[in-house]
Amino acid sequence: MIHQVISDVTARIRERSVARRQAFLARIQRQAEQGKTRAALACGNLAHAVAACSSDEKGRILDMTRANVGIVTAYNDMLSAHQPYQGYPDQIKAVLAELGHSAQVAGGVPAMCDGVTQGQPGMDMSLFSRDLIAQATALSLSHNTFDATLLLGICDKIAPGQIMGALSHAHLPTAFVPAGPMASGISNDEKVKVRQKYAAGEVGRDALLEMECGAYHAAGTCTFYGTANTNQLVFEAMGLMLPGSAFVHPHSELRRALTAEAARRISAMIPGSPAYRPLSEVLDERSLVNGLVALLASGGSTNHSIHMVALARAAGLVLTWDDISDLSDVVPLLVRMYPNGPADVNAFEQAGGVPGLMRRLAQEGLIHIDATPVFGEMQDYLSRPALVDGQLVWQPVGESGDASVLSPSGSVFQATGGTKLLAGNLGRAVVKVSAVAPEYRVIEAPARVFSSQHAVEAAYKAGDLNQDAVIVVRHNGPAANGMPELHKLMPVLGNLQKAGYKVALVTDGRLSGASGKIPAAIHVTPEALHGGAIGLLADGDLLRVDAVNGSLDCLTDLSGRTQAEIDLTLEQEGWGRELFSVMRRAVSSAERGATIFD
Repeated sequence: MIHQVISDVTARIRERSVARRQAFLARIQRQAEQGKTRAALACGNLAHAVAACSSDEKGRILDMTRANVGIVTAYNDMLSAHQPYQGYPDQIKAVLAELGHSAQVAGGVPAMCDGVTQGQPGMDMSLFSRDLIAQATALSLSHNTFDATLLLGICDKIAPGQIMGALSHAHLPTAFVPAGPMASGISNDEKVKVRQKYAAGEVGRDALLEMECGAYHAAGTCTFYGTANTNQLVFEAMGLMLPGSAFVHPHSELRRALTAEAARRISAMIPGSPAYRPLSEVLDERSLVNGLVALLASGGSTNHSIHMVALARAAGLVLTWDDISDLSDVVPLLVRMYPNGPADVNAFEQAGGVPGLMRRLAQEGLIHIDATPVFGEMQDYLSRPALVDGQLVWQPVGESGDASVLSPSGSVFQATGGTKLLAGNLGRAVVKVSAVAPEYRVIEAPARVFSSQHAVEAAYKAGDLNQDAVIVVRHNGPAANGMPELHKLMPVLGNLQKAGYKVALVTDGRLSGASGKIPAAIHVTPEALHGGAIGLLADGDLLRVDAVNGSLDCLTDLSGRTQAEIDLTLEQEGWGRELFSVMRRAVSSAERGATIFD
């Protein structure tokens, strides 16, 4: 029996989305009615499409009874999560050739890493890369020579962007093909300790670099539960990939078997076949809510309070922060992965992985087991893949293999989910509370106001932040400078908290999946550049961040004040940032998905 709140939230998403969803489905139906679009191409069009193919490949692609799968890849060889994708197209093509089908790399999308660009100019373009990737995915598929789509992408903005772009061709069966996490390196506790020591000047750069290279050391996603791994967990829970495939190691035989199976299955689902299942039938309000529930139950990245809104809109669905907050009130925290606990994603996989979490959610009536996944039925997503005598099989997942990482039946780590909506006279924001100790969830302290994380870091090093304080970092919203993640703040604020000070963060910028033990009201909307009250604040104003009751207020009278003005030229130009000026002008608020698409 489905939980009443889950049912109610799903119903109101469906009801408020009627007009938008109908328009989306009508557009997709018009595309579907054209049938096999490759057959409608002129001879010159087809000749261009197969010019570089071998004679065998040409024969299969020009045979309209065969499937031709479009691969959209985020491969590059400098980013650990996407490096494993190098050989995927050849493997997929070989598997399909055995079946008489074909595949082509439809296109590549940019894949930038927030880990590389943290605190650098490139971070100011990071969020905008999601919508750029959506456009690149749509362009890749625009040749209309494909019968299905496989998406090779994992990390922060890449996977959400790919699914947004693929939704423009939602008449095609579509699935993600994940690559998996790297093996575990040094512990997350050790990583945090060294970073905080470096911020305090207790260790040098050599020690910090040695630690970081020990943490990020091989191919695969980073092992902490940040935005990349949240993508994988949430999209598996939504039924957008094979069951149990998110966190299998990149270089294992099981991973190769799963990649081959995804290719085989998608080729059997093409338009006109009995198994035809387009993306438009998969990504609906039930799938969306299943993903949100899994996000909250796992304490996933706060970036998804933006990405899920944006991808929902791309599917003709209107999702709000109130929906996410109401779900969070009834969805318990069932997973502890760093930063919500010491374990990493490999420990979660060993404890049962996404199928283990889905089993627990099904037990509690918190997911729509009648949702339609890409492959099979939702019940299949409560099973784990394995190789038995060389054959790929799925086996029902059992009880948690580690009760400290994945809660066993009858227990929870926290009664509510990991994300809370805050609202008050400073606007609306989200806060990730799953890693914040109860004694730090309500902070009332004077404001210290800054316009960049670099200024906060400088003030800390000068000894100017040794006090109870709510650190305010404004003019970091989507329209101001692309809404960069502000991770330089975490070691600084962590040290202040460790020293015994009451400390919180209020910002119109982002923090993402690495949001930790500091209460952080992020994505503040309206942002300062658009007249938000955060732009009226001054040092000494008394602020209250209440992550228990969900409020965000200035207790000082702000009447009569005018908006602080700041020259953002240096944050908007140079290093390519000037090319994104049109996005800064067009972008919606964080609450509406921080997207240029409406």
